[in-house]
Amino acid sequence: MVDDAVREKLLRLLGLGVRGRNAVVGVQQVRDSAQRGRLRLVVVALDASRHSLDKVVPMVDAKGVMRLDVPSAAELGAAVGRDSTAAVGVLDSDLARGIRALLAPREVRGAQKGRAADARLGGGIE
Repeated sequence: MVDDAVREKLLRLLGLGVRGRNAVVGVQQVRDSAQRGRLRLVVVALDASRHSLDKVVPMVDAKGVMRLDVPSAAELGAAVGRDSTAAVGVLDSDLARGIRALLAPREVRGAQKGRAADARLGGGIE
């Protein structure tokens, strides 16, 4: 489980990424980026609708994109200037590397390139 300070840093990095056009917001944009091979990392809200999750999770897992789970679509959306969102995709490799480094001492240390890895970020969800 990742502590609150790390989760807040992650959400701030995602917000910066969106403002710098280094990340995309929403299920369709994440899917499009994954299909084009531009996606470096994806953050998914666990409370998103099953329909939304079914559109994103299998595709990013099949593409070998690292996936991080956050407990709340409202929390994820607030970080990127929306009411809520089911998914945020990171396009920039440096931003993705920074997020991985932020989490490295924790859940993501064993993740290998080309394999999907899950890390759960806060909220008591295990």
